[in-house]
Amino acid sequence: MKLLEYKAKELFEKYDIPTMKGVVLDSKEGVAAKIDEADLEYPVVVKAQVQVGGRGKAGGIQFADDGKQAQEIVEKLLFSDLKGLKVNKLLTVEKASPEKEWYLSIMLDRLTKCPLIIFSALGGVDIEEVAKTDPDKIMKVPINPMLGIQDYIIRYLLLKAQIDMAHFVEMKEILKQLYKMFMEYGCMLAEINPLALDANGKIIALDGKVDIDDSAIYRLPDIAEFEKTLPVEALEKEASDFNFLYIEIEKDGDVAVMSNGSGMLMSCIDLISKKGMKVGAALDLGGGATADRIKEAVRIVLSCEKIDKLFISIFGGITRCDEVAKGVKLALQEQKENKTVIVRLEGTNKQEGVEVIDSIDGGVVAVDSIPQGVEALDLRRYD
Repeated sequence: MKLLEYKAKELFEKYDIPTMKGVVLDSKEGVAAKIDEADLEYPVVVKAQVQVGGRGKAGGIQFADDGKQAQEIVEKLLFSDLKGLKVNKLLTVEKASPEKEWYLSIMLDRLTKCPLIIFSALGGVDIEEVAKTDPDKIMKVPINPMLGIQDYIIRYLLLKAQIDMAHFVEMKEILKQLYKMFMEYGCMLAEINPLALDANGKIIALDGKVDIDDSAIYRLPDIAEFEKTLPVEALEKEASDFNFLYIEIEKDGDVAVMSNGSGMLMSCIDLISKKGMKVGAALDLGGGATADRIKEAVRIVLSCEKIDKLFISIFGGITRCDEVAKGVKLALQEQKENKTVIVRLEGTNKQEGVEVIDSIDGGVVAVDSIPQGVEALDLRRYD
């Protein structure tokens, strides 16, 4: 789960990582009064709270010199659409005047199987762009989970980035607290960008991104409550009711992918994308899906108007191939629109499943492999 900035800020404050004073606005009424109540000094920054990057360039971050300007900005931004997402909250914070801006993050590194510190003296910009144009300016240090944050890590980062060692104590405390938060909240990413040095020599987190492993939410009551406040697409909600995972991928994609495993889903999506097709949605069935549940899964995916081709790839184990095929047949018997469905079955009761697929009238093709399925999709887009 990707947290909104204001929630990341709350976590930073919980772990004593310095931030700018701020207030969350979810109403257009009495903006100036709410800013005064929060004891904020002008100028302030008003930030749209949406789960997408590039807010500034899209007009989602604006500055106000007084209460009147703040009210005008809130009137314009709140409940508007920004990069296809509705803005339901605004974070308003005091405007900072940093002397320097750095980048700091901890992410789960799948290569080393450890948390990885990423640090750069070039903060406040897209770190991916820095990696392309000036890779030597980015330092990466894996953290041994048995040892945690050690002094030598801080010294290495400061020396390599040519930052005054006078900031050692403060940097050590921030990194230790960020790592503690990372571990206790089951984070995949905890990012501060920029980590700013102000005119008084104080280090402050000006913006943050926090991604939390979905499997950790059950033990995090505050995050579970936050999740309830996030807008959920109708198809995502409907799929969730059946314990399916539905993910919208590309707004203009007309291909959907369904499978019983995230790894297989990603492989299918990669191959489809390489063919120049766009995947609009993916649905992970999980394990042990019966014909009735498969029927609902197919119905949910094909109910999306933009989807006109569905690729189903199943490795039968707990989920039997014949049950999948029966569910597909049941769904298509009720499907009014003529949409293309490609089915690849492998594993338990494969032959029985293929026979069921072959018995379905029109629009359904059985294939033996994922590459064959992708080829069949490619041919169908020209029909």
